[in-house]
Amino acid sequence: WEKTDGIPSVSMLFLSLSVFCHVGMNAAVRAVVRMGIYVGAKVYFIHEGYQGMVDGGDNIKEASWESVSSMLQVGGTVIGSARCKDFRTHEGRLRAALNLVQRGITNLCVIGGDGSLTGANLFREEWSGLLDELVQSGQISEEAAQTHSALHIVGMVGSIDNDFCGTDMTIGTDSALHRIIEVVDAIMTTAQSHQRTFVLEVMGRHCGYLALVSALACGADWVLIPEMPPKDGWEEQMCHKLSESRLRGSRLNIIIVAEGATDRHGNPISSNTVKDLVVRCLGFDTRVTILGHVQRGGTPSAFDRILASRMGVEAVLALLEASPGTPACVVSLCGNQAVRLPLMECVQMTQEVQKAMDEKRFEEAVKLRGRSFENNLNTYKLLSHRKIDSSFNVAVLNVGAPAAGMNAAVRSAVRVGITEGHTLFAVNDGFEGFSKGQIKEIKWGDVGGWTGQGGSLLGTKRTLPAKHIDKIAEQMRIHNINALLVIGGFEAYLGLLELQAARSKHAELCVPMVMVPATVSNNIPGSDLSIGADTALNAITDTCDRIKQSASGTKRRVFIIETMGGYCGYLATVGGLAAGADAAYIYEEPFDIRDLQSNVEHLTEKMKTSIQRGLVLRNENCSENYTTDFIYQLYSEEGKGVFDCRKNVLGHMQQVQTHTHLHTHTNTYHIFVCFVGRVFANTEDSACLLGMRRRALVFQPVIQLKDETDFVHRIPKEQWWLRLRPLMKILAKYKTSYDVSDSGQLEHIVRLRAKDISAI
Repeated sequence: WEKTDGIPSVSMLFLSLSVFCHVGMNAAVRAVVRMGIYVGAKVYFIHEGYQGMVDGGDNIKEASWESVSSMLQVGGTVIGSARCKDFRTHEGRLRAALNLVQRGITNLCVIGGDGSLTGANLFREEWSGLLDELVQSGQISEEAAQTHSALHIVGMVGSIDNDFCGTDMTIGTDSALHRIIEVVDAIMTTAQSHQRTFVLEVMGRHCGYLALVSALACGADWVLIPEMPPKDGWEEQMCHKLSESRLRGSRLNIIIVAEGATDRHGNPISSNTVKDLVVRCLGFDTRVTILGHVQRGGTPSAFDRILASRMGVEAVLALLEASPGTPACVVSLCGNQAVRLPLMECVQMTQEVQKAMDEKRFEEAVKLRGRSFENNLNTYKLLSHRKIDSSFNVAVLNVGAPAAGMNAAVRSAVRVGITEGHTLFAVNDGFEGFSKGQIKEIKWGDVGGWTGQGGSLLGTKRTLPAKHIDKIAEQMRIHNINALLVIGGFEAYLGLLELQAARSKHAELCVPMVMVPATVSNNIPGSDLSIGADTALNAITDTCDRIKQSASGTKRRVFIIETMGGYCGYLATVGGLAAGADAAYIYEEPFDIRDLQSNVEHLTEKMKTSIQRGLVLRNENCSENYTTDFIYQLYSEEGKGVFDCRKNVLGHMQQVQTHTHLHTHTNTYHIFVCFVGRVFANTEDSACLLGMRRRALVFQPVIQLKDETDFVHRIPKEQWWLRLRPLMKILAKYKTSYDVSDSGQLEHIVRLRAKDISAI
């Protein structure tokens, strides 16, 4: 699909209709406005939600390209949001219809929760009847009614609770989890110093997603959520577990409570109730922290910015393709794909979850929440339960450069392995440490508190095993290692290939081997995402926000930022999309001096109008000759009289931060499915990489991934995120083509009936 002058003229209205504002909404506003203008549409803001649509007047204003500048990093929604009783009445909706027709608007892009989206669908269903009434009352003409005979609606879900069925994540959820983890990390230091127990209350009146995932991310001792109330006698079980933790040497306990938590009989369980229980039964020094609306504020995470931007563009495409018979749809995320689902199917499924909870069908409610929620809950149960019997000896090691999330992955491996009855061995300093015998058994309590720490506590090196293969085989024989789990980057991938190749000479290497990708570069074939990449993206986004803010109030300025990634341009591209970059130079998309000159001219033209700050990202190995210094000097020279330049090399700050929650609750499930029951294994599929492919976690033999790999540049031959580059360019006001072959098609949500659920 290419932008042409033949695009039909349409008008679009963007509404932010959530009762509460959520971080990330502004990224969706920006994407809808700029994509709408790009395709030749008039785009209107409606301020204060449905109330603004009913009141009309200055509440409905045409949006311009510049009106959405510098809003990516702003929380909440710049166009406001409010409850509206008037829109619930027929008269209110009639006034809203008149205001839309008067402005020639027949397309609505709505962001909100299930209630707001249901209201939008009702408005659409009543549209023709409302127009008839307006014609009969003489407020509009017959011709106007015919011209605006169909109303098209596309929804996006804004909710920090992630409580909408049909999408893996809603806008605002990731940022809310960031706020929670930041608070937990801060609390854990004081709790450890004073040997305290902390009870944290997080939002989630009807959905426990925030509580569950934050409990996974911080390694909480106990979690209480609405979907799975604790069984009778939970008080004694919780206190016993807290006491056991202290006896093993832990100096703190963390309990997370969703605000809507209840027991099996529907009695509320508040954070103060839990505190009083711990004090009464155990005498521990206990404090309560209620996070409240802190979770709704702050700067959006990189994930939320990208999610909202992709959803906004997909919403515009859905409106362009809509016909009078097209049902209202909602743009959702499934894996790393944007999909379109019938709005009311999703709303009805969401309501079924609440109905199941009200009727105390809790197992069914968990399954209706979706596979992701169910997997998270099962993983938490595994990580909080221990077995004593031993079966196999499993070695765990980190290989390659350190990446945030490695420690959480090791913790998951150790605890799931112990839960399954295995003995876990920790290998220090990668394959080099393996060859030197730096191997020791690691117990349940040894990995306590590892989730919040960056880097690699086991130690990691880039050394490959080929030079030490004899010694590694000997150590595997000495310690009777029956399985190997390698967590790391490209060196880990190469290492597994070398170990597999050496099996013919060393029978000790004929054991199941699994690699979990962990690298900030996200350059491992066989997986769309790697542990560490999300944290690096947030580091880049936060730094770019600060750098741009440093130029606030100054003359026009362009910043040249160098990112890591080797030859892989993932960080530069996706970081550029999240930070609102004007250009991102990467190895995968070759460029020459003419491209650089064109970018400078484009930026100069923008600077002459109203844009005060420009941002250009460069991947560290994108070009041997067009270095960061060269690009900086070129922009400085060519921009004289219009803007000045500054440069910044981000370096290893992208590696050293503590990990985000996304790595924890993703990689815990990775480890959960890693353990296999064979002791002798010499087939291709016994040395696998576990990666995320589009919508699923997939085991892939490393030998089969060789054909997909560019070993010279250490990148996959095909990379999904390259499809996001045109999106970044469009939002930066470049004229470019946008491939819609992979855009979401209308699908149907999978409905789980009671008999289906019982069979699962």
